[in-house]
Amino acid sequence: MSDMNKSLAMARTAIMALEDKKAVNINVIDISSVSVLADYFIIANGTNRSQIQALADGVQEKLERAGYPMREIEGYNTAAWVLLDFGDVIIHIFDEKDRLLYDLERIWRDGKQIDPKSITQE
Repeated sequence: MSDMNKSLAMARTAIMALEDKKAVNINVIDISSVSVLADYFIIANGTNRSQIQALADGVQEKLERAGYPMREIEGYNTAAWVLLDFGDVIIHIFDEKDRLLYDLERIWRDGKQIDPKSITQE
């Protein structure tokens, strides 16, 4: 499997895990052409601290079960902005206030916005 296909499979798994736990406003940005950090940023938000932690738990469980080990997690205890680093795919789960404040979609606007449904329906 090529690196981009692996990244796409990881993104698909993460999006489906977020959808399973009712994440709000899931966005995907392909940053592979503008950064060496990762291939994809997945950005979503939850409605409260418990849901944000459940979203993070669900993503971690599904990706690790699929054979993709997590490199790092940040922000889990406060759950205002949880970052899950899986190498080629980085998942950001925000509360609504911090998502508006940090506005990653604007910061990474040079990346390519991708409709999450186009990834999960392939």
